[in-house]
Amino acid sequence: MNWFHCYQPRPYASLRLFCFPHAGGSASFYRGWHAAAPHSVEVRAVQYPGRGDRRADPFVDDAYHLAERVADAMAPLLDRPVALFGHSMGALIAYEVARTLEARGRGVTHLYASGRHPPHEHRHSDTHAGSDDELIGEIVGLGGVEPELMADPDIRELALPAIRNDYRLDETYRHRPGGVLACPVTALLGDDDPEVTAEQAARWGELTRAGCTVRVLGGDHFYLVPRQDDVIAELPRAVTSAWASLTP
Repeated sequence: MNWFHCYQPRPYASLRLFCFPHAGGSASFYRGWHAAAPHSVEVRAVQYPGRGDRRADPFVDDAYHLAERVADAMAPLLDRPVALFGHSMGALIAYEVARTLEARGRGVTHLYASGRHPPHEHRHSDTHAGSDDELIGEIVGLGGVEPELMADPDIRELALPAIRNDYRLDETYRHRPGGVLACPVTALLGDDDPEVTAEQAARWGELTRAGCTVRVLGGDHFYLVPRQDDVIAELPRAVTSAWASLTP
């Protein structure tokens, strides 16, 4: 079972960065990151069950269960410091993975939470229970996919099950109190993102005792596609943390 894609293994990298895709997304969303990341960082993009080369695997629609399974799969790769980056729903999963690892006595050096309100801020939404057209309208409106693609019946049939599953996971999630993170958090967002404001992003700081930095970049919910280089420029902060964690 291939949980992680790594297009450029870097056996001497000082940090592994695990990247978590958005709802309906796959590991290929981070394809460009593997080469663009600093040489001190090895990128591992998470491949959720039910898509890409894991299309035959059953979906997981519970954030806590998915986080446990990802943390289990990460165990052989924890031979060096790790940081987590998640976009939108991926930020939620990355957060729960960080909590799971810390509960197991193996923390992370940094959590990057992109394009999502903090997990303890509950929003009532049931987009996952809507019609196919409503669900497609939601993800197209956020800029996650081109309208022309979702007009193709074959692509709709392939993409919709994963999108609906992930929206269900996100919208039925309820935050469990406790387990405040020991790692720093960087909350990133686009200045035109309808899903999260800078004020909401700052509330990620309530979930860590190590401090939270908010970075606002130009763009919408998927700002990180055109601003990839700017987002990756944030990674040296985690590398610095990684080296500090190795210092006696």
